[in-house]
Amino acid sequence: MIPLRDENPTHITPVVTWALVAANIVVFVLQLLGSNGQNLGLMAYAMVPFEITRGLQVRPFPPVEPAWITVFTSMFMHGGLMHIGFNMLYLLVFGNNIEDRLGHGRFLLFYLGCGVAASLAQVASAPASVVPMLGASGAVAGVLGAYLVLYPGASVICLLMLGFYWTTAAVPAVLVLGFWILGQILSASLGSGGQVGGGIAYWAHIGGFFCGLVLMLMLGGLQGSPRRRAPGRW
Repeated sequence: MIPLRDENPTHITPVVTWALVAANIVVFVLQLLGSNGQNLGLMAYAMVPFEITRGLQVRPFPPVEPAWITVFTSMFMHGGLMHIGFNMLYLLVFGNNIEDRLGHGRFLLFYLGCGVAASLAQVASAPASVVPMLGASGAVAGVLGAYLVLYPGASVICLLMLGFYWTTAAVPAVLVLGFWILGQILSASLGSGGQVGGGIAYWAHIGGFFCGLVLMLMLGGLQGSPRRRAPGRW
């Protein structure tokens, strides 16, 4: 079940959502340009839990000081086309409505905050891991958690793959996002707490999702429906 778009109108242009997508694409292109092994500098900005908890350099990459900066830089890096493709698809489908509700500036802080929470959740699950973690998945998961709080009944147009039969259908957001987070929890429970299942940091997804969900509950959905904002208002 792959979300393609939602039927949930917005009142502002989601410039921050678009800017985040653009930033991730630019960084990914830079990664591809340096993937021939001649330029390992960019990979130094992936986050390694052991380096965060112990403050020791363990990778064959140039050291990054301070090490905690990788908590932020890693959320703009990706491990392949499918990795960035799915992350950016989910961000485009669900991010515009959260930006609409929060406003541009608060949405950016919310997104980055969920990304930090996701990284810390992964570090807590495997503090001695030397496997680099990278990707926007945790921050995007926070957006999904917020969307579940605000718009559980919104219709999401999904691609349904039933064996060789593919079709599209409108599915309530509560089912789309509920099945997604349930899959993350089940997958994490099958591993040892670190990156499992082909290098997927499930605990980062879980941490980001529940950070977004709890933050939006604490904000009370900003007490009402989104209002029209003047262009450029933050």
